[in-house]
Amino acid sequence: MYVCICNAVTTRHITEARAQGADSLRALRERLGVGNCCGKCCLDAHNLLRQQQAQPPCGAAACPS
Repeated sequence: MYVCICNAVTTRHITEARAQGADSLRALRERLGVGNCCGKCCLDAHNLLRQQQAQPPCGAAACPS
C-alpha cells in the first residue's frame, strides 16, 4: 500500500528502511523522502514505523512461521 504518494513510498519501502536501521520519521525522510512534499503522509508513516517497532523481529522465537 502506498504511504507517500508524492514520492511513491510503500509500506514495503518503510519496512525495508526499518530493517536497514531507519528508526524515526526523520530517518525515513532522509532515506525515502517521506514527508518532503505535501506532508500528508507523515502521521501514517510514523504510525507504521511505531507498529513495526512493537513487533518482534523476524526470526525471533515469537515470530510465527
